Amino acid sequence: MAEEPQPAGVHEGAEQPPAPASAEDRKAQAAMSTLDAAQREDDGAPKKNVDTEALGKAMKNLDVKDQNKKQEVKKVVKVDPADVTLLVEQLELSKPKATELLKAHDGDTVKAMTEFVVGVSA
Repeated sequence: MAEEPQPAGVHEGAEQPPAPASAEDRKAQAAMSTLDAAQREDDGAPKKNVDTEALGKAMKNLDVKDQNKKQEVKKVVKVDPADVTLLVEQLELSKPKATELLKAHDGDTVKAMTEFVVGVSA
């Protein structure tokens, strides 16, 4: 039976991921590993030696990184109201969906309609 292909970052036999590059990432990894260690113990009562400050910073950094990625993706595209109306009437979409579809295709009505039709039929 054929094995599933592994992602490029996965190395067979590797037990731990590579060490983080920045000091903040190392602190975050240490805080997360202490949580993992507390959960793995089988004696019933998890230990409370978790660095809450480092854990709090790690969680804040995760939220900030996700928000930065979302902000980078958005781009300003002017959409003609007539194009929105055309998509609403022809493709039976709501105005917000039609506007989103046009913005995703840089306001090009033909590309937006083609992608919608090809995406639906595929």
